[in-house]
Amino acid sequence: MSKSPASASPTARYRPETRLVHSGSLRSQYGETSEALFLTQGYVYDSAEQCEARFKGEDPGYIYSRYSNPTISMFERRMIELEGAEAGRSTATGMAAVTTAILAPLKAGDHVVASKAMFGSCRYVVEDLLPRYGIASTLVDGLDLDQWKRAMRPNTRSCFLESPTNPTLDVLDIPSIAEIAHQGGARLIVDNVFATPIWQSPLALGADVVVYSATKHIDGQGRCLGGVILSSEAFIAEHIHNFMRQTGPSISPFNAWVLLKGLETLAVRVRAQTETAAKVADMLATHPKISRLLYPGREDHPQAALVKKQMRAGSTLVGFEVKGGKAGAFRFLNGLKISRISNNLGDSKSLVTHPATTTHQRLAPEARAELGISEGFVRFSAGLEHPDDLIEDLHAALERA
Repeated sequence: MSKSPASASPTARYRPETRLVHSGSLRSQYGETSEALFLTQGYVYDSAEQCEARFKGEDPGYIYSRYSNPTISMFERRMIELEGAEAGRSTATGMAAVTTAILAPLKAGDHVVASKAMFGSCRYVVEDLLPRYGIASTLVDGLDLDQWKRAMRPNTRSCFLESPTNPTLDVLDIPSIAEIAHQGGARLIVDNVFATPIWQSPLALGADVVVYSATKHIDGQGRCLGGVILSSEAFIAEHIHNFMRQTGPSISPFNAWVLLKGLETLAVRVRAQTETAAKVADMLATHPKISRLLYPGREDHPQAALVKKQMRAGSTLVGFEVKGGKAGAFRFLNGLKISRISNNLGDSKSLVTHPATTTHQRLAPEARAELGISEGFVRFSAGLEHPDDLIEDLHAALERA
């Protein structure tokens, strides 16, 4: 388990871009420049006594790579310092991070409140999986603070939200929802994938736990899966560490190493992708074949004032509705030459998704309609291509639609 209070780190005083390159680095006796990749399952001990002390937690060091590993520790420490957390654990995937953060602290008889607008797999965990283990859940309109208040019960232990949401890019009031959760004796867990740690810091806004799918912007180049949970030392030690040790949703050292390399360029990539997304949004907003445009960086976003209050910039993603329903959206998607059809996001390549038939297809049509996911709705994830090429490609595809 990696834990690194900011005051204890020599790199914590630096700005995010510097921490993304240097935080958490551990060098072996060979003095390598790049972080070392430790591909090992287990570790050896100098004596039986040392082995016993290691398992008791009396001797610092590594035991088994399902629990911890030097390369994994470097990734965790870098994320801890970037997020401003006390501690963190990395996981095999983003959904492993979400599921572990939600499930590990709970028991039968507990209750969870969550926003309806979230990734389909997250909604499955809250709406379908938790009740199987005697944990009740209530879904609310995340934008309606009164619904959060009314949903709270004496046995509510956790609240969960995404902001911006997937895929309609609603921006939820994290400080206000955190206050509601805390007044009810619950913790707030925030999935910060769409904002990235570059543009939003949920812990500073009052959240108790932040989760990421590191598969997205943190890797950012379509190479591997990963996730991370960031919180206080107490939460990680009491709820997450032993759960992960015993159940095994651990990240591989190789994936952790790839993510370390991705972090070095995270700020550069996210800034460039956000600038491109803003330009794409401006073009789409005036196109006659677009009936609805959603981008957190624009003044016409429904929560524009809140975006300015709790985010440092918009997003790398744009949501929009193509006229003509599913047929119009499919003609548009099939007409693209540069942006590729995929259910991923945050990649160096621009990607487009049709949520109604992919990420949110398991929801009933009524539930999708309630969330604003129409048959013509498309989610665009800006890559690192030249924005003018992307705009020309999108415009040409819209003409075909």
